[in-house]
Amino acid sequence: MVSRFAVLGSPILHSRSPALHRAAFGALGLNWSYDAHEVRAGELASFIDVLGPEWRGLSLTMPLKHEVLPLIDDLDRVAALTGAVNTVLIRSEAEGRTLSGYNTDVAGIVRALAESGIARAPHVTLLGAGATARSALVAAADLGAVNVAVIVREPARAVSLTELGQSLGLVMTVSKLSELGQADPTSDLVISTLPGGSAVPEEFSSELRRTVPLFDVAYSPWPSALAASWLQAGGSVLSGLGMLLHQAVIQDRIFVSGDPLVALDREDDVLTAMRGVLNREPVEG
Repeated sequence: MVSRFAVLGSPILHSRSPALHRAAFGALGLNWSYDAHEVRAGELASFIDVLGPEWRGLSLTMPLKHEVLPLIDDLDRVAALTGAVNTVLIRSEAEGRTLSGYNTDVAGIVRALAESGIARAPHVTLLGAGATARSALVAAADLGAVNVAVIVREPARAVSLTELGQSLGLVMTVSKLSELGQADPTSDLVISTLPGGSAVPEEFSSELRRTVPLFDVAYSPWPSALAASWLQAGGSVLSGLGMLLHQAVIQDRIFVSGDPLVALDREDDVLTAMRGVLNREPVEG
């Protein structure tokens, strides 16, 4: 019986996860399948209910990272901290099926930034307040952040994010997207968790865009409006493809061994195969 895996979410057509994981499985010599399924808000429980014993794991994207929580039997530490699950390990045994939830986005962000030479950022500016923003906030703490300035459309949406930051010992401030031009130019890193097609009401100052790196978790369509404005100012931009790559490697560790900290056999070969997929596929979604 071939073990089955898939990425679920909506929209899902742009997802590069199937190609990435198929490349990884091939590098590992595993005859496993990985597909994409359109699953909208409110549909996750019914999708999982009908899965057969051949299903071993799921990757979750928007809008399902919170919706899955009541269905999970046990959470790893990072998923519990962020309140967001992007990876589900399915164990089917005689006594029944268990679902274990993990968050690999935090490690994906940290590893992608480290690969680009960013291993420390005391002052971080964070756009957005959704599930990925919570992962980005924990990643900022791992990067040694002391102050995090959150920028959102509606400050009320950032209450739980602020509480999470304070529990991590961070000094949190919140402002509106309409006040982008007033953002502190002394920030060490700007992280955007806005969807790739999002328009912003105004631009960051040219000084900030020119001197502070932007890590934009979006990768389709690319460049995002924010990334385009950064590039226009001569600034440094990292797309979400690095995060996608590294969080997928951690997902495959979970799918193979059930442990995100246990490296894959020939993990360097897996990374090479996955990078080949990203290099071949167009960035435009």
